[in-house]
Amino acid sequence: MATFTLERVIPAAPAAVFAVSLDPALHLETMARYGETMLEGPADGVFTEGSTVTWRARHFGIPFRLTTVVFDIDPPHEFCDQQVKGPFGAFHHEHVFIEHPDGTLMRDTITFRSPFGPLGALVDRLFMRSYMRRLIEERNDVLAVSVDGRRA
Repeated sequence: MATFTLERVIPAAPAAVFAVSLDPALHLETMARYGETMLEGPADGVFTEGSTVTWRARHFGIPFRLTTVVFDIDPPHEFCDQQVKGPFGAFHHEHVFIEHPDGTLMRDTITFRSPFGPLGALVDRLFMRSYMRRLIEERNDVLAVSVDGRRA
């Protein structure tokens, strides 16, 4: 399994950062570069415990579908999402929000495994880990700007 953790301090209260992190519309904004759309999502337009969502996006020029479930929601401290169907052999994303003197320390821990056994492990090591890291960093850039814009 490949794993990485990203941390970023956002100058906003944990509750604000937590809330935007669970906003499906903001997720789409953070992934606009990849043409991501939500095929199926939560009826009320917000992720809650047990919400499932199916995303469609294009990566490496290839269209993918990914269905995830949101769980272990503990406002405003943490939640997780995990693939239930999609291109990965496994995918788990833990979102943690910790009070910080400058606002909120947002910590993302991503653990994933590409399919195809040893070949997938090689792909993960050679480029998928860095690709996923860059994707989450880009997501967090947009999220941080959005939180700041909502506070203004």
